[in-house]
Amino acid sequence: MKDRVIVADPEVLNGTPCFRGTRVPFKNLIDYIEGGHSLGEFLRQFPTVSRDQAVQALEEAKESLLARIA
Repeated sequence: MKDRVIVADPEVLNGTPCFRGTRVPFKNLIDYIEGGHSLGEFLRQFPTVSRDQAVQALEEAKESLLARIA
């Protein structure tokens, strides 16, 4: 299994869940999508997050949600 792409480290933004190796909160990606913006726009605004990381984060969120409601 791949390492999780979203991590919460108390030393980074007080433990806010962020993309591994960055200071970009996962919530920023969700906010962009909720606001009707594209994944490409998010990636242009946050170049330290790769497309693979963003897609993996969304997949992890989907799997977590499905596991909770199953």
